Amino acid sequence: MEVFENRRRESAHQKILRLLDANQDGQLSADEKQHARIIIYGVSWGASESIELARELEKDGIPVLLTIQVDSISKSHQNDGLIPVNVAEAANFYQPDGLLHGRPEIRGADPARTRILGNFRFSYEANPISCTKYPWYDRLLVKPHTEIECDPAVWKQVESLIRSKLPEKG
Repeated sequence: MEVFENRRRESAHQKILRLLDANQDGQLSADEKQHARIIIYGVSWGASESIELARELEKDGIPVLLTIQVDSISKSHQNDGLIPVNVAEAANFYQPDGLLHGRPEIRGADPARTRILGNFRFSYEANPISCTKYPWYDRLLVKPHTEIECDPAVWKQVESLIRSKLPEKG
């Protein structure tokens, strides 16, 4: 597993291509592509970038097992609500409040090929989440957007989805 910031999508794309090239010949065979086991997740702009990365992999003919978006905030010229056909399953976690709020719904470009696991809504008005490690201005100006990032219930669900796609240890 490796983590890339939202502004490093192309680095992530190139790393995936290198990792899939099992025989290191600089070309991805159909077999190498079909054996890919890729899970992509992101938060805020990173969630939008995760869908753009999946779209780039679609152009390469590479399948993606799962995408997960947490409070996805679309970047300019991106459509983080339409999941490309190479993605088998996708999940969306969002909160609807405040200045920054996530996309409330995602859908598959081809519903027959992409299963949307859910558009999971969270609200923190009645049960706020403490985010003491975030700067005061985040906790003040974009409080609900910060709270979903700090919510252990969200991350427990994200972890469960990711683990469901990992091979069993034998």
